[in-house]
Amino acid sequence: MIDVSIVIVSYNARADLERCLASLQSPSPVATHEIIVVDNASTDGSPDAARRWPAVQVIDSPTNRGFAAANNVGIHQSAGQAVLLLNSDTIVPAGGVDGLLAMLERHADVAAIGPRLVDGAGRPELSFGSMIAPLSELRQQRLMRGLERGDPIVRAQVDAMTSLEQFPDWVSGACLLVRRADAVAVGLLDERYFMYTEDVDFCAALRARGRRILFTPSVEVVHLRGRSAAAAPEATRAAYRRSHLAFYRKHHPALAPILHLYQWLRPL
Repeated sequence: MIDVSIVIVSYNARADLERCLASLQSPSPVATHEIIVVDNASTDGSPDAARRWPAVQVIDSPTNRGFAAANNVGIHQSAGQAVLLLNSDTIVPAGGVDGLLAMLERHADVAAIGPRLVDGAGRPELSFGSMIAPLSELRQQRLMRGLERGDPIVRAQVDAMTSLEQFPDWVSGACLLVRRADAVAVGLLDERYFMYTEDVDFCAALRARGRRILFTPSVEVVHLRGRSAAAAPEATRAAYRRSHLAFYRKHHPALAPILHLYQWLRPL
């Protein structure tokens, strides 16, 4: 069996997709692997660009089915013992995939693992955290806003946080390695989430089975985030609000009406 299947969902981000695929070839992972690109009806030539790599399998979706559903398509078509969910706007360093696989092999009780994500300038991203709930969201948003402002105190705090190996509630779906057996056991990703929060929900399902989630700074992946979202900002914000509400309806049903009212009072 193949060691790892690398599943990349693409939507109108051709330049990013080409850069990501190139990073996976220079050099290729030592582990046996396959690369599957699931294209969500892009109009910028992304599927044809991906097919320039003979080893890359491209699956054309006739419509934009969203991040979770497209990843599930790729997982169903894959054969690896592990699956690496990878955003098209990432750049994987030499040895990155093998490093994540080695970490997963080292921890039998770990279902999924995420690396340290950094932006193009090498600044760390807060790519893990506690289960989404009102207080944890406030803490996460405070840190995110501080990062966006370039607050040196917050940057130092996030740098320290992302330098420690730890077992958070979730790691980012931008680069998430999961054992196939665990992914199948929880029914893959919940497709009610078009985009956003599906990774937190997925990790929650894995943890509900008594499995752990690992964040490791031993592998660092560049994440040039927001490229696809920048092409359609209003649609992206609307998708986030829908997923956010769906998450609360599933995990915090008593609080969902309050969130729904808040969203109604604060339209896009």
